[in-house]
Amino acid sequence: MSDQAAALREMISSLRTERTEPTATNDRGGTSGGTARIVAVTSGKGGVGKSNFTLNFALELQKLGRKVLVFDADIGMANIDVLMGVRSQYNLIHLLKREKSLTEIIQTGPNSLPFIAGGSGFTELFSLSEDDLLYFTKQIEEIAHEMDVILFDTGAGLSKETIRFITASDECIVVTTPEPTAITDAYALVKVVHDMEDAASFRLVVNRASDRREAQQTSDKIRLVAEKFLHLDIPVLGYVSDDPHVSQAVKKQTPFSIRFPNSQASKDIQELAFRYTQNSLQVQADSPKGIKRFIRRLLNR
Repeated sequence: MSDQAAALREMISSLRTERTEPTATNDRGGTSGGTARIVAVTSGKGGVGKSNFTLNFALELQKLGRKVLVFDADIGMANIDVLMGVRSQYNLIHLLKREKSLTEIIQTGPNSLPFIAGGSGFTELFSLSEDDLLYFTKQIEEIAHEMDVILFDTGAGLSKETIRFITASDECIVVTTPEPTAITDAYALVKVVHDMEDAASFRLVVNRASDRREAQQTSDKIRLVAEKFLHLDIPVLGYVSDDPHVSQAVKKQTPFSIRFPNSQASKDIQELAFRYTQNSLQVQADSPKGIKRFIRRLLNR
């Protein structure tokens, strides 16, 4: 574990060095730099592949030259480490109790993707004292300024913790499938959050679509209802095909974008990640508001 912590410190140090140099443009037109964009990934119901999407989306953003941190914020059902085949020794609670530093609880998955296992630690996060909150904020800020994107894989459904993550984030990616119950629950989640925070920003991803037409029909059902009743436009980020390689990769505890890079699902998520870097990370009007604002809003402070 000490070797891993040392490697992470070296990674953070190298990222700081990069930040002192002029911002470079990568080979696909993107740029890397600035304060991390805070993105909540959620779904109206469980079982739609939200965590699997988060993991592979992060890996593809990383391939495009982005510095990405995955935060497993699914209270009680955290499973990002299982999907990667990585055993989590430490999680958020070790940081909150000041037993471990931030670099010690950050672990690395495939392709050295950094992630933080949340587990039951988020329950304690919501009851921090002011002194502990300042400590936690300072720790998170240390890494946030070295990242381009922090992906919070939230719990599915309408728990108060999930709603807090969504309303505090810069934006929310809602993952659904073509199943009627998934569509209904995805819209219900958007409606509840929008009623609480009309400034909340959403993007839609359709997972397990049989083809582009089904993905379009699925997204249209949600978008048209949201536009009619909420006067809300929900951009579609993309879709991921219903691909048997995905379940095969899950059984092997390996991200499908790594195990089956030429599968249709991998090609879809590659395109989706590229579109995100072009349409979201490049838009100055949607500049991130900072990790300190996120934490304060998350904890209602």
